[in-house]
Amino acid sequence: MNYPESFENLVNCFKRLPGIGTKSAERMAYQILEMDSKYVQEFGDVLKTFQDSIQYCKKCGHLCQGDYCDICLDNSRDTKTICVVESPKDVYAMEKIKEYKGVYHVMHGTMSLLDGRTLEDLNILTLFDRIDETTKEVIIATNPTREGETTALYLAKLLVAKNIPTSRIANGLPIGSNIDYADELTLLRSLEGRNKL
Repeated sequence: MNYPESFENLVNCFKRLPGIGTKSAERMAYQILEMDSKYVQEFGDVLKTFQDSIQYCKKCGHLCQGDYCDICLDNSRDTKTICVVESPKDVYAMEKIKEYKGVYHVMHGTMSLLDGRTLEDLNILTLFDRIDETTKEVIIATNPTREGETTALYLAKLLVAKNIPTSRIANGLPIGSNIDYADELTLLRSLEGRNKL
């Protein structure tokens, strides 16, 4: 027996979200069916306006609701240190540790030969517009994936060629993990990034 068409349409919309399978999508649809109609209306209104109200910062590429994000507008941030990340999600992750006081540059992806994404497809050129003689350091904080590593190496070569102090975040074993479960690249990065005790 099939669901009514409207129910099925909602389930199919939820299934387009990453990590949502059929069962989870059905549970969400049932939950919405049982919600107060005022909340459902509010939920629908937020979805309708979401993409139009969120944009990317003209300076760094992070999420914002105006021309510039809160970080770029914050005069207390160290603008001489720039952390390059893959996506806005990475900015939020870095901000949770409350230790980094510099600014960010969001690339919106990584280079990928398989997907046909090159450096020109990323938000990279504007990074070089931000760099000047006062820049102390550019920190490359891409994910430890094949694409992230390739992008980091290529970007590092460009930065070093321009005599810009460049570093890469350390990669290694996460807290609570076991060495015998780690892959070779993780172990190699852990060994390379070791610290003296």
